Amino acid sequence: MDISIDPDSPVPPYEQVRLRIAALAADGTLAAGTKLPPVRHLATDLGLATNTVARAYKELEQAGLVETRGRAGTVVTARATGTSLRAQIAANTYVETTRALGIPPQTALALVEAALQA
Repeated sequence: MDISIDPDSPVPPYEQVRLRIAALAADGTLAAGTKLPPVRHLATDLGLATNTVARAYKELEQAGLVETRGRAGTVVTARATGTSLRAQIAANTYVETTRALGIPPQTALALVEAALQA
C-alpha cells in the first residue's frame, strides 16, 4: 500500500494514515473488500507506533470506511468509494491548508460559506 508519512507536516501521523487510506479507497486503488495490512505490520513498515495506526483504523471504522472482522482482518467497505468520502477528503485538505496558512477557524468557515453562496 502506497502510504508515506511526512514528519514535518502539521497533520498528525495517524491522520496522514487515515487520509491516505481513505483517498486510496475513494480513487478505487483499494476496492471494496480489500484487506488492509495488520496494524502491527503497517506500523512497522511506516516506522510508527502500533497505537498510531490503530487509531487511524479505528477512525476509519467509525466513519464506516473499513470494517474489522476479527481474525479475518480489516477490509475496505463499499461506502469508502462514495461521493461523501470525496467531500470529506476535500474538507480535510481544506482544513490542513487553512491551518498551515494560520487562518483562524472562523475565517476558514466564512470563506467556505462565501464560496457556497457564490
